[in-house]
Amino acid sequence: MPTPPSSSVQAARKAVADRLRDLRRDAGLTAKEVAGRAGWYPSKASRLENAVTPPSDADIHAWCAACGAAGAAADLIAASRSADNMYVEWRRVQRTGLRRLQESFVPLFQRTRVFRIYCSNVMPGVLQTHAYATALLEAITDFHAIPNDVADAVEARLARSHVVREGDHRFALLVEESVLRHRVGDAATMAGQLGHLLSVMAYPSVSLGVIPFSATRRMWMIETFSIYDEALAQVELLTAQVNVTAPTEVAQYLKAFQEFADLAVYGAKARALITAAVNELG
Repeated sequence: MPTPPSSSVQAARKAVADRLRDLRRDAGLTAKEVAGRAGWYPSKASRLENAVTPPSDADIHAWCAACGAAGAAADLIAASRSADNMYVEWRRVQRTGLRRLQESFVPLFQRTRVFRIYCSNVMPGVLQTHAYATALLEAITDFHAIPNDVADAVEARLARSHVVREGDHRFALLVEESVLRHRVGDAATMAGQLGHLLSVMAYPSVSLGVIPFSATRRMWMIETFSIYDEALAQVELLTAQVNVTAPTEVAQYLKAFQEFADLAVYGAKARALITAAVNELG
């Protein structure tokens, strides 16, 4: 069972907070005394060392100076930024729309050789058609109430998806059968998207599996996630993207992916499920 992404983020933030507490104790100070030296209310020191409030760079500098440990600030700031980068709020990266977010993935896509992608809610981004991506990104834009640059964002998404057909990349893609039937856009959009799935199954770089409704579940449905080589797992939540890099945690997502892969059907059986979804569109 993968560790919930929010637990991983909290653990990273707690590690920073624990280090702040250790510096205070090593200096023989109380939290109130650190707050006084830093010019804060006492409650702020308590919030920082109990991981209630993430520290800013300035907070860390002030804390270390108050404890006579200015030399420890750089490492602590790096650890704090790493914790922040684990949990990337969509509202932070979608302020100007969705195009720049799509483009930000290009370097990662270019350097990754093996993609493992499990989708429980929508089609894998690298396989989305123009119409499907447009319908999906319009829904995201409306929900998050962000500037509408959907047309440009769709073009950026399709451009980054060229890695499926170009270069030395391999894709292991798993979708729940429900993804085939959840309508994003109208019936014509879904028919085109499902037809595209059937065509990409012929690509030598792509292995596409469908987890059928009838599968006896040994692994329950979880959030959509992607694993890039074996170095990074990204988990998509409603409000944020969680970046998991700790080897032991990436290993849990690799294990979960293998569990899903064992549940999936491939080849003719997968095509039959996709075709049945097309036929049910009427």
